[in-house]
Amino acid sequence: MTTPEARARLEIDRLLTAAGWVVQDVADLNLLAGVGVAIREFPLATGFADYLLFVDRKAIGAVEAKKVGVPLSGVEAQSAKYGAGLPPNLKPWRSPMPFLYESTGVETFFTDGRDPEPRSRRVFAFHRPETLRIWVQEPVSLRGRLRHLPPLITTGLWPAQIEAVQNLEQSLADDRPRALIQMATGSGKTFTAVSAIYRLIQHAGARRVLFLVDRSNLGRQTLREFQQYVTPDDGRKFSEIYNVQHLQSNTLDDVSRVCITTIQRLYAMLSGQELDPELEEQSLFEQDESFGRDPKQVDYNPRIPIEYFDIIVTDECHRSIYHLWRQVLEYFDAHLIGLTATPSKQTLGFFQQNLVMEYTRQRAVLDGVNVDGEVYRIRTAITEQGSQVEAASWLTRRDRRTRAERLELLDEDFVYPPQALDRAVVAEDQIRTVIRTFRERLFTEIFPGRTEVPKTLIFAKDDSHAEEIVRLVRQEFGAGNAFCQKITYRVTGVKPEELIAAFRNSYYPRIAVTVDMIATGTDIKPLECLIFLRLVKSPGLFEQMLGRGTRVINPTDLQAVSGDARRKDRFVIVDCVGVVDHPKAETQTLEHKRSVPFDKLLQAIALGDTSAENLESLAGRLATLNKGLSEQDRYVVAAASGGPTLTEIAQGLLDAVDPDRVDAAARAAAGGADPTPEQRAAAAEELAEIAVTPFHIPQLRKILIEFQQRDEIAVDDVSKDVVREAGFSAGATEKARATVESFRAYLEQHKDEITAIQLLYSQPYGAQRPTFAQVKELAQRLAQPPLSLTTEALWRAYAQLEQDKVRGAGARRVLTDLVALIRHAVRPESELEPYPEQVRARYERWLAQQESAGRLFTPAQRWWLDQIANHIGVNLSIAADDLSGGAFISRGGPLGAQRALGDGWQALLDELNEELAA
Repeated sequence: MTTPEARARLEIDRLLTAAGWVVQDVADLNLLAGVGVAIREFPLATGFADYLLFVDRKAIGAVEAKKVGVPLSGVEAQSAKYGAGLPPNLKPWRSPMPFLYESTGVETFFTDGRDPEPRSRRVFAFHRPETLRIWVQEPVSLRGRLRHLPPLITTGLWPAQIEAVQNLEQSLADDRPRALIQMATGSGKTFTAVSAIYRLIQHAGARRVLFLVDRSNLGRQTLREFQQYVTPDDGRKFSEIYNVQHLQSNTLDDVSRVCITTIQRLYAMLSGQELDPELEEQSLFEQDESFGRDPKQVDYNPRIPIEYFDIIVTDECHRSIYHLWRQVLEYFDAHLIGLTATPSKQTLGFFQQNLVMEYTRQRAVLDGVNVDGEVYRIRTAITEQGSQVEAASWLTRRDRRTRAERLELLDEDFVYPPQALDRAVVAEDQIRTVIRTFRERLFTEIFPGRTEVPKTLIFAKDDSHAEEIVRLVRQEFGAGNAFCQKITYRVTGVKPEELIAAFRNSYYPRIAVTVDMIATGTDIKPLECLIFLRLVKSPGLFEQMLGRGTRVINPTDLQAVSGDARRKDRFVIVDCVGVVDHPKAETQTLEHKRSVPFDKLLQAIALGDTSAENLESLAGRLATLNKGLSEQDRYVVAAASGGPTLTEIAQGLLDAVDPDRVDAAARAAAGGADPTPEQRAAAAEELAEIAVTPFHIPQLRKILIEFQQRDEIAVDDVSKDVVREAGFSAGATEKARATVESFRAYLEQHKDEITAIQLLYSQPYGAQRPTFAQVKELAQRLAQPPLSLTTEALWRAYAQLEQDKVRGAGARRVLTDLVALIRHAVRPESELEPYPEQVRARYERWLAQQESAGRLFTPAQRWWLDQIANHIGVNLSIAADDLSGGAFISRGGPLGAQRALGDGWQALLDELNEELAA
């Protein structure tokens, strides 16, 4: 019987061979047998090296072998002696030999003697000899080069991005193997990462970088980031200097310096499996419950050695990649860099608590990098209580798959709770009432003064729910197909990314309805409104969803798709289901596999999660499904599976988790002897792989999902819903109060140094005449972070707090409204009225005074006077030169004014300035 030491040597031999080493006994030494040769029990001056490694016939490193379970940290001194104990007749690449390993076959540690501070690190397997040959000829190791990066060129970077790159580089220089960057959604995480990656390739000589994204759609977006990134020192675009590959298959391009893919495809590549492209299109945030508890296991793949990537960046990936998919990440001997807006405890733990940058959404808002959100609640009776359809009524039943409808006469009351909405029951008037309320309040309360529907995203529960919402939105807004579009994975006839591009860059659609495709990562800067018609339990996913609205956009780009918008200074969360206050759990553990949707369970198994829990759950569901199938249905299943019936497939799943069958298979593999735990695990894995073979057939999965979803949803078109509450939340009110208080504090603080404030704050009422330029300068100061105050935001805040005193809340704001705001802040008892309306009221009084005095004006003169009054309303004053532009020029400019108003026209301008702009 082999000893533990011998078994460890066998596994080490296997690992070395897999990595391209020719393993020999010292008696059979032949250094010409390959590029890399590993000689067992090689005699040295300090003892026998368990393995001495040669590359091109020169000694390059050593392996110290120990039995499984021996702590390897105490072995490092022994392998270090081998590095320095070469006999004089050997020709090493360097002395002492730089590359030293300690291994039990289960655990392997590696020390690179070229590093500034050589430190052993755990590796998944051995490096290839060709790699060590490249490394040994480099004057400085990667870790050495990371200590000597040139100063960062900060052009084009926000302060937070500068801080993030510099902190990351310091962490790498300190040889911290993992680093986490927390930056708020919309604050430029990906751009920050691209900036850092460029420097790591250009200046540190990183050979390849792996960039992991949450789903394929975000991979395409990331590819554009690299293609558009202009290098600060060279001036060319990144992709003009270095190849960037977005993986669409399992073939890596060796010349590409950056590879973009998903964790799903990376796992498939390492496992030697093909991947259904559809599995890359769905976010892991939406697959939260699909994968059970069993981590993904991988074995060494010689086509993708552990040193293939020097750097791995995970961009806003779901927390499951740090535990369920952990071994996939730890397969590579690479620095790991995480990017996230919402780190969970698992994420922080995986990155060893090395949070190199913490930039929250609150900080981003204060810095003007993000816009803040306000919550507008719509509460209805059915949303909160559910409803019922009385007995003897006709209830519509709709097939989920075909959407065919039938009528059912109820024998008893059909009662449903709010939790059943849009899952078991569609209450049409509930959706209609919410959408109608949104439409009715949109231009008066939610976005006062606007005339076009802002770019709006509605989050639905599922694809069927999204269908209903799209139909009712079009009806309630009296709009056509282009106005409201569904953007989900089930859209046909057009690629979802094309719809996303149109939503981002074109006038239509104004409203998009999605389930999860735009929930995470997707960049749509013009988005100003998020409507939640679904609950969200995960705090990370909810923060990601909010991130769709936080992104800043310059006014010109915003107006290109939303012409009536002046600027984006906030976004609005329309909460129709109580999502903002709903409890959210940091983690969600799966206690009952039955709660996992059938389609996601199939997807998990197709991705390789063959846990006993999954197989048992699927077998039970298939047995239940089979009972409701017709003979024709069963024939369709057998044809798609290649022969096995559904009953046979289900039985195969149960057999794969039967302890007796697993034991028999393991015993057979061991030649009749008692199997080891490893042999038993291998037998169980083999049985499971055989049992799930049919589920790797995409057509079979689709058929099973269609049959399983061939059930009906009730359509309540009888119940009438009513609005119980519609308005901004208490939190929004507190935010409005804080806005007003910060405005007043700023005025008080700067009343003696900023001219516009000084004139309006302390001068007699008749003398309060700042210039337009002075007011504009003040507006620019107020708009700067951390205040980030605009006339729109201030007017909304006062309207929320002082409804009885505020006029013109629905009007378009102009710069001169800032004068009205300052006057109201100085005299809170006064009404807040738009400045142009104040000017119009004074103008009407002036006209009445002139008429009383016998001074009458012709229609031509009234046109000039009306235009002059309008000009003063939006510009504070008027001068003779102003008549040479705008509407005045169509009537002859200054000469036209003289013809219409007489030689005293300039004196009349002075009079109107005095009377109207007071």
